[in-house]
Amino acid sequence: MSIEVWPPGPAVDGPIEVLGACPHDCPDTCSWVTTVQRGRAVRLQGNAAHPQTAGVLCTKVSRYLERVYHPQRVLQPLKRVGPKGAGRFEPVGWDEALQAIAQRLRAVAARDPQAILPYSYAGTMGLVQGEAMAARFFHRLGASQLQRTICASAGAAALQATLGAKVGMPVQTFAESRLILIWGSNSIASNLHFWRYAQQAKRAGAQLVCIDPRRTETAEKCHQHLALWPGTDAALAYALMHEAFVRGWADLDYLERYTVGWQALRERALQWPPARAAAYCGVSEQDIEQLARAIEACVRAGQPVGIRLNYGMQRTRGGGNAVRAVACLPAVWGSWRWRGGGLLLSSSGAFPVQHDTLYRPDLRQRSPCPTPRSVNMSTLGDALLHPGGGAFGPRIEALIVYNSNPAAVAPQGGKVRQGLLRDDLFTVVLEQFLTDTADMADYVLPATTQLEHWDIHLSYGHTDVLLNRPAIEPLGQARPNTAIFRALAARLGFEEPCFHDDDLVLCRQALGSAVDFERLLKQGWVSLDWPATPFAQGGFPTPSGRCELFSAALAVQGQDPLPAVVPNHEPPGADARYPLAFISPPARHFLNSTFVNMHSLRDAEGEPALELHPDDAAARGIADGDWVEVFNDRGACQLRARLNGRARSGVAIGLGIWWRKFSPDGRNVNELTSQALTDLGAAPTFYDCAVQVRRVDRPAQGPHGDPGLTRDPA
Repeated sequence: MSIEVWPPGPAVDGPIEVLGACPHDCPDTCSWVTTVQRGRAVRLQGNAAHPQTAGVLCTKVSRYLERVYHPQRVLQPLKRVGPKGAGRFEPVGWDEALQAIAQRLRAVAARDPQAILPYSYAGTMGLVQGEAMAARFFHRLGASQLQRTICASAGAAALQATLGAKVGMPVQTFAESRLILIWGSNSIASNLHFWRYAQQAKRAGAQLVCIDPRRTETAEKCHQHLALWPGTDAALAYALMHEAFVRGWADLDYLERYTVGWQALRERALQWPPARAAAYCGVSEQDIEQLARAIEACVRAGQPVGIRLNYGMQRTRGGGNAVRAVACLPAVWGSWRWRGGGLLLSSSGAFPVQHDTLYRPDLRQRSPCPTPRSVNMSTLGDALLHPGGGAFGPRIEALIVYNSNPAAVAPQGGKVRQGLLRDDLFTVVLEQFLTDTADMADYVLPATTQLEHWDIHLSYGHTDVLLNRPAIEPLGQARPNTAIFRALAARLGFEEPCFHDDDLVLCRQALGSAVDFERLLKQGWVSLDWPATPFAQGGFPTPSGRCELFSAALAVQGQDPLPAVVPNHEPPGADARYPLAFISPPARHFLNSTFVNMHSLRDAEGEPALELHPDDAAARGIADGDWVEVFNDRGACQLRARLNGRARSGVAIGLGIWWRKFSPDGRNVNELTSQALTDLGAAPTFYDCAVQVRRVDRPAQGPHGDPGLTRDPA
């Protein structure tokens, strides 16, 4: 049951159960139940009443109380007292911290408010604690706008161009699929509740195929695994189209009725027979033909083929076009006709968010800079080091970081760190812990955890809206992000009434009348009315109302209107000095850089690791368990070699994202990645990276004088 009196203080006899939602960057967006005993959370479990969660939380989030009550939580405002990057702070009062921050921001804004940059992403996926009050504050201030590209913008642009929005088949209908392609996703680690539906389908006789350069835990449990080269997914998609058109099992009726440009797509597909695609992708022609035959058998029998696409495949130069190519497949096969057929990358476009009401972009008109510049978060290193002037505009003088840890997660981390260490850069970080980024801040402000604030959560893996109620009072002096930005707005003299909206008001504003809020308060979640076969008869949210295999909108932008096979920025072997492709998927026990500081999960993960194929290791004199250095022109990091059968030949896999302070040499995998961007969506190319690897006798000392693997830094 959920409680109605708020907040539940220690005087309330318990135990009581409070409905909430997982805030983390995962398509599952679970509903959870927190048990509170006299003001302290004593148990957290998945909500059995929520169909998508079904009472199950992942290994990471099931230990969330360890995060809430971690002994090293930041619970009071901190002011830097040592040199930048030393992580030395002293406690200060809220009034002193807010006054000093407001004074500095006011001085920078008087010169040019665009010299102030917010930086945030998915530390929480909540609409309220994510951006609601923060967006209002920065719009009114006239600060630079942040292009939030670091995860999903390439895939989003591809879906927008092809399907018209970030929409797809309902995740629960995968249980009815007869063939499931799990493309670029380690579902067991990163989409556990989808995996439940995939297992239901498998038990009913469905075939599961994993397409991924790495032999993941998911790939091990599928019937077939195609370990293609990173960045070659579009070629594989075209080979499957080639077989459909040449062998006569493309659904020409569906293509004629409900798509745009299928004849042009066919002509391009005919250029990619399996033999050519196999050579390009680094897989066997027989593997492609085997997959094509399995799809053909389903299509000819009128059985559904479902594609669960994830964001890993978009993190190369041609990632946007690759997503476009894969998104064309269900139309070519006619899979949208059937329950359990189609594709799902993201469902977030189905939610009727009231963006203007919640984020108030109209406030820019009251600021000194109504049309501020935009800065791409994926090129933060270059942005922080830019001297200012010209088309770039003013030099960045102040950086406000919340819901992110760019020192660990942003590409080309050496440049990011160099920028954050600028003595003339004023940095404020809203955080729960002293992360790598917080170590380089001038002020660190204590932020609440999910158990301590209100929020509204959507999903990119299902179509339920979730409400998060606070279960306990904020620990120490921690405050919600919303409260911090309200206080800064007051000190800067922003008098607009919207800065007085409390968090429950913001929750109501997020979706307006589109969702029954009283039901949401009572139940904790509300399902949208999303059809089981959303595009069985067309009706795509594109300008044409059809699946746009040929995109006129992209043509206007100077892009190829058909999905293109785009080579990597750094193709393997193009530079003899760096012959290995390098990808950095998330470690199973971490979520981006979240949870790295939790002892139990870090111990379960072990050490920062590099997976190598035995042949690549042998050629370099590397044995399992050796320390190695991975390097290219951008930098280097040291990792423990693992010859565990997960890496294909020619590909090195560095599992991320370890905090620098917990890495053996104070550096992590993003020392190697570049700031080059994708073809669509201006997203980062984390998996488009060439490196070399060499054995080292012992790891270099980390920033705290030891490898930093077994203890929390001082």
